[in-house]
Amino acid sequence: MPTDRIDRDSPLPYYAQLKQLLDEQLDKHWEAGTRLPGEVTLCEQYNVSRTVVRQALDELEAEGRVVRRKGQGTFAAARKVDETLFQSLTGLHEDVTARGGTLRSSVLQQELVPAPAGVAAELGLAESDPVICLERLRYANGEPWVLVRTYLPPAIAPGLLQDDLTEQSLYGLLETKYGVELDNGTRLLEAVPASPTIAEALRLDPGDPVLLLHSTAWDVLGRPVEHFIAYHRGDRSRFQVRLRRRSAASVPNMLVTPNPP
Repeated sequence: MPTDRIDRDSPLPYYAQLKQLLDEQLDKHWEAGTRLPGEVTLCEQYNVSRTVVRQALDELEAEGRVVRRKGQGTFAAARKVDETLFQSLTGLHEDVTARGGTLRSSVLQQELVPAPAGVAAELGLAESDPVICLERLRYANGEPWVLVRTYLPPAIAPGLLQDDLTEQSLYGLLETKYGVELDNGTRLLEAVPASPTIAEALRLDPGDPVLLLHSTAWDVLGRPVEHFIAYHRGDRSRFQVRLRRRSAASVPNMLVTPNPP
C-alpha cells in the first residue's frame, strides 16, 4: 500500500488504512507532544469522511498512541516502555536500555532501616532486623516514570550504602561487584489509584491509575536477595508476558482473587 494515500482498491477498510498511515507518521515524524493535523485537515489530505478519521483516531487513542484534549486537539503520546514480567529476571535499567532508552534515578533514601513485617517475611528475616532500604524515583527518557522502594539484607551487598545508583543497574552492581548470581523471582502486578504522595512524585493527579509491582528475587544459592515495591505510571508502562505451553499434569492450580468490595 502506498505510504501517503488511501488505497481505494484495498479490501482493508479506510479507517484501518488511515490508522496505519498515521501510525507511520507517529513513528517517523511526530514526537511526543506534537499536535496532529485537525480532523478537517485529515479529511482533506486523505480524501475520507470525518467518520473514517474519527474511527482511526479512536483506535490510536485506545492503543495509547495519541492523546485527545478537549478544545485543544489530538497529540502524539509518549511511547510506553515495555518491561518483561515473567520468564526472564531482568531489572528496569536493563529493560529500558535494551530498547534504546535512557534511565536515571533520583535516590531519595539509601540507609539501614528496621525491616517491616511483610519485607522481613519475604527476605527470611525477623521483623525489625536491619535491612538496606533504597528508594528511587526513576526517570525514563527524562520523564518521571516509576517510584520504587527496594529492600536488601545487608549481608548481600555490604557496601551498597556507599554506591552511587544514579545511573547504574542495581542487578548489574550486585552481580559484578558483590558476586550475587541472580536465579529466579516472583512478581505480582495490580492496578491501584495513586495516593497524593505517589501522584506528586510521578506528576499525576491523585486517584490516577498506577501499576503496582511487588517483586522478590533469589540467587542460585536459594537466598532471598531483594524485595521491591514499585509504582509505575499507568500511561507510560506496559508489561510483556512471555508464555510457554506445558502439559496439563505439570501446570499448578491458579487462583485469581478479585479485590474485596
